[in-house]
Amino acid sequence: MSDHPLCNVIEAVLLAAGRPVTVDQMLELFDEHERPPAEDVRDALADLDRRFEGTGIELREVASGWRVQVRPQFAATVSRLWQERPSRYSRALLETLSLIAYRQPITRGEIEDIRGVTVAATIMRTIQERGWIRVVGHREVPGHPELLGTTREFLDYFGLKSLDDLPTLAQLQDLDELNEQLELPGEERLPVLSAANADSASAEEAVAGLDDAPDEEASADEGDGHRAPTLVALSPDDDSR
Repeated sequence: MSDHPLCNVIEAVLLAAGRPVTVDQMLELFDEHERPPAEDVRDALADLDRRFEGTGIELREVASGWRVQVRPQFAATVSRLWQERPSRYSRALLETLSLIAYRQPITRGEIEDIRGVTVAATIMRTIQERGWIRVVGHREVPGHPELLGTTREFLDYFGLKSLDDLPTLAQLQDLDELNEQLELPGEERLPVLSAANADSASAEEAVAGLDDAPDEEASADEGDGHRAPTLVALSPDDDSR
């Protein structure tokens, strides 16, 4: 166990916060005359990360800060603590969300051109209600369609610190029809994000499972989605990227 003097208090803060916490937010918790240097807090986080090695929980930095969460390999077992039926997201919703994540800023019309079908209103409503996308501007063309991008909540949900942490196309599962329309090289693959392993899984582990998801556009809005459990809740208060 680490002897770092801040390790225990940082651990307590992360477990009690109910959301990711930044280093600056941690510093604000201390009285001014007792406030440690930011570097000491970062050292304590590094020690805490080492402390959790070989345990069922891990320390992860996401877009909104640091959080403690269940390791992905234990998520399926721990998720049985919750009795509600896991929701599944349709292939159409996951394709739409993936296009926004990887091609942002992008308009709804451009998504429809790539997919070759109209994006159902239920899909847009679902991902907007989850707080995963936002309007980041308007395209300078007739009609000035909205440009869509992902949010900080999207990054937090999929366990990402920034968009740079998205897995590369070559690491992900294949969607032949979209590969062809996107004119990607044959060895590259269009990513499809899966909510099934969100929160505790890495971005690469949060991909796939589409064979179990219905293809119908109308099935996009299916409840709040099943999230692998964490020891802290997601942060709903910041939708900036």
